[in-house]
Amino acid sequence: MSAHDTHSFDAVVIGAGIAGATAAAHLAADRRVALIEAEESAGYHSTGRSAAIWILNYGPPDVQAMTGASRKFFENPPPGFADVPLMARRGAMFLAPADQTEALHALMTSGSQLQEITPEQARARVPAIRPGYAVAAAIEEDAFDMDVAALHQGFLRQLRARDGVLALRSKAGRIERRAGAWQIEVSGGAVFSAPVLVNAAGAWGDEVGKIAGVKPLGLQPKRRTGVIIDPAPWQVAGWPMTNDVAHTWYIRPEARTKLMVSPADETPMDPQDIQPDELDIAIAIDSMQQALDIEVKRVEHSWAGLRSFVPDRSFALGWDAVAEGFFWAIGQGGYGIQTSPAAGQLVADLVAGRDPGPLARILPKLDPRRFSGPATP
Repeated sequence: MSAHDTHSFDAVVIGAGIAGATAAAHLAADRRVALIEAEESAGYHSTGRSAAIWILNYGPPDVQAMTGASRKFFENPPPGFADVPLMARRGAMFLAPADQTEALHALMTSGSQLQEITPEQARARVPAIRPGYAVAAAIEEDAFDMDVAALHQGFLRQLRARDGVLALRSKAGRIERRAGAWQIEVSGGAVFSAPVLVNAAGAWGDEVGKIAGVKPLGLQPKRRTGVIIDPAPWQVAGWPMTNDVAHTWYIRPEARTKLMVSPADETPMDPQDIQPDELDIAIAIDSMQQALDIEVKRVEHSWAGLRSFVPDRSFALGWDAVAEGFFWAIGQGGYGIQTSPAAGQLVADLVAGRDPGPLARILPKLDPRRFSGPATP
């Protein structure tokens, strides 16, 4: 793209993480689309730092609906979408200490495809569980690891195959609505013009709204920390992802012989290139060791990402209440990867005015106008 030139499209998507990539790829099926990204690479922030596992019983009911609707895509992606399988069977196990039995009962009552198991059966799956830590447990056998890089690159490949444009190092500095089109001037001076602007900027979603003169939705980025340890002599490759029911810690096998550990932290932060905090790293190890008899000699790697939530922790996916042609696709929290195929299709359906099918029932839960009030006449 040439600097200082105006480039016209049918839709411009801001943010090339998983939300923007899936939205742009689906929109490009029947319109000319540009996907603009401030960083030098797509998915640099939350998407590139995700240790994703597909869990049906994760998130509020509307998120679970999109998670379930995405499963077929992971099982059978389009020909040529990826060179490797998108999924690998893992399972997700929930442990209930004595003070979390009511929470486990609530999970079993509201969840689906969950099987209650005994503490002894849980220890058979993860032998490092300390005797007496859990008084009850449950497992979701159909959970699976997701290859985030392959999924993300697959959608970017789809976008390019459909003649879409990916513009990296293109930070939006000015966003204005003129003559029925959004004008987005990016670093370097190029201007992208389109009647539809999709804000998929992740933790920067409200910041993009402010630049465009659109009322923010109350998005709050929150830090999530991960560390990698060597759990030897334990052989962890076949272990399920394991956490307590209250989700105050979790573990997940990584690269067959390593273990990823997280304190499941949600520390409110401003949008930024987030780094891990030493206290959170220490809390991660301590919480895990209260449940599992694993010696940690050193932390091999640590990182942090931002999971962003609107006030009710559901997505904000739909048209703005006031700003014409401004479409919100933010607030994915920790659910953005596992819902991405369905969410991308839903964005395309709503932009085109098509019936979204079974997901129509959750649209009121996703509609950004629940924060902004009804549209003005």
